[in-house]
Parts: sequence; C-alpha cells; structure tokens
Amino acid sequence: MDAKHKRFLLYGATGYTGVLTARLAKQQGMTPILSGRDQDKLARLAAELGFEHRTVSLNQPARLDDALADVDVVAHMAGPFSQTCAPMLAACLRTGTHYIDITGEYPVMEYCAKAGPVAAEKGIMLLPGAGFDVVPSDCLAAYVGAKLPAAVHLTLGFSGMTRVSRGTAKTALSFVGLAAAARRGGRIVRHREPFRHQLDFGAGPVDVVAVNWGDISTAYHSTGIPDIDVFFEATPQLEKLSSVNPAVGWVLRRRLIQRFLQSRIDRRPAGPDEAERARGSAVIMAEAVDGKRRCFAARLKTPEPYSLTAETALEIVRRIQRGDFKPGFQTPSLAYGADFILEFAGIEREDVPCIQGGHTVS
Repeated sequence: MDAKHKRFLLYGATGYTGVLTARLAKQQGMTPILSGRDQDKLARLAAELGFEHRTVSLNQPARLDDALADVDVVAHMAGPFSQTCAPMLAACLRTGTHYIDITGEYPVMEYCAKAGPVAAEKGIMLLPGAGFDVVPSDCLAAYVGAKLPAAVHLTLGFSGMTRVSRGTAKTALSFVGLAAAARRGGRIVRHREPFRHQLDFGAGPVDVVAVNWGDISTAYHSTGIPDIDVFFEATPQLEKLSSVNPAVGWVLRRRLIQRFLQSRIDRRPAGPDEAERARGSAVIMAEAVDGKRRCFAARLKTPEPYSLTAETALEIVRRIQRGDFKPGFQTPSLAYGADFILEFAGIEREDVPCIQGGHTVS
C-alpha cells in the first residue's frame, strides 16, 4: 500500500471542532496531517500533538492539490461550508481524494450529490455531514423508513443543542430571515411563514420550529420519502431567529452586515467547554407516516453533539482507509447502514408511539 493510502488531512484543524477532532485522533492513535490557513495556530497545535501540519488556503488550487497529493482522505472542518466546500471538493476530485465534512447546510449536501457521478468515476466517496449532523439523524431516518417502506412523510426533530460553536453560529447567521426549507414531492421548498409543530423527546410533547438543516437533503437521498420536515425544540433564541422578518433578514445577510455580526460572534467562547460537553446530550425524534395513516416512530439519545461529531468523523475516516467505502455521493446510512450510529458509546435508540396519531406499526 503506497503512502497516499496511509494518511488523512484534517482541514480546519484549528477551529473548535477541528481541535476536538485532532485531540481525539491523538488519543486514538491516529496521525492526521493538520491543515488550514493560520500558520501560527497550526504550528502550535501540531507541536502540542506531535503531528505534521500544512498551511494552505482554499483559494490556492495548485498548493491545495500539492497538500492532497499523498493523502487518501480529507476530513474538511472549515466552515461555513457554503463558502468552503466547493474549492476543497474540486481539489479532491482533481487528486482522487475521498471527501468528508461536518456540514449541516442542506445546499452543501445537494452540491455534493450533484458531484456524485464524477466522484464515482474517480473511485472516491463524497460523504458530507459526517458529524452530529447528519450521522445520528440520518441513521434514525433510515431506521424508521425501513420499518415503514411505503412512508410518504418523515418528521425529524432535535432537542438539546443549547450551546453552539462560533462556526455553527456563523452558519445559522447566513440563514437568518430565510423561511425554513422542507421537502414536498421530492423537491426542496420553503415554508411561507414559521412552521410549528409538537414532538415528544421523552418528557411529553413540546413546541418545535421548522429549521434549515442538512437532513432536508440527506434523509431524502437515504429513504426516498418525498415529504420531509425538520424541527428544533423552540428555545427562546430559536424563536427570536425564526421570527425575523424576511425584509430585515435580507439586510442582515448583506456582506458587510454579516462581517460585522460575525466579528461579534468571534468575541464569544469558541464553544462548549469540557465540562459542558461531558454533561451535554441531545435527543432526536423521527416519525414516518404512509398514505394509510400508518406510522412508525423512534427516538435516539446521543452524547453531546460536538464530542459525537469528532467520534463519527474519525470512524468514517478509519473505514475509508481500510477500504470500506462506496464511490460517489453517500449519506452515512447509505454508506454504513441504519445501525452505524449504534456502534458509538452513549447511544440509545427506542421505538416510541407516534405523536401524530394513526396506527403505529410494529
């Protein structure tokens, strides 16, 4: 096996999730090449962990190709991925390098899906959403979809994501004032106004609000279910974001305003600290309904999302490096099955009654 099949590049290594992943890789005996734009930060982290590092910007195609020349997988963790996916994905296609990322942006998932045929010709896998979004939710969607093969509607809900990293906050900022996306008849559409619902995350029904989340893309590719909605528990912060008038949101999304707001985000803590991650957790709810009002629902309890992201991303890298991959665009469940998420510590999946009524299938 040549050198290209023994190494992987962790791009965005000095970001919040990148650092978590690099340190976990060290604990697990993996040796990523750390990469990104900031030479000083990379050098300090590489010295701490004893890893090689390569400084390269995504707007330097030739240097980026050189950085990928002797690696077989890129774990891309530099967001917002709506801005960073295209140049990294293009470099992976040019160099024949497997691509995974940790995006939660559904347009990025769709972009990768369109590049799937080219990747298949190259013999490489494109797997966006290799972290908390969308590994656990995609596996849960595939699980309930398999239990109800004739399902026409899928509802996914998330609870427990109370603290987010700077990168996640900046991504959310880019969607402010935009109506939440959904699938209808297999097509991505937008709700005309904030869409609300109720879901049970284990302590009785609570209010949830529709959001722009990666599963709008991946759950459709994984299950083929034509109508899909994704919700978050209605926290005060989410209520405030979802109520922004589209006209105001358009102003907030202008480049100069975005830069100002992002600079404010940069003053916040990088993300949940170690103690918060240790006690953190999340719950995901999935419910499938068919045309005869039969339904099947399940709930998944997970560890803290950022910690889980580092674990799932590294496990996917390991599998690719030992030859366990499917060329082309893949979702986590298409690549590794609905039970993939159950291989991680702290995961609990249970079948639950449907909240929308109808006849629950066994």
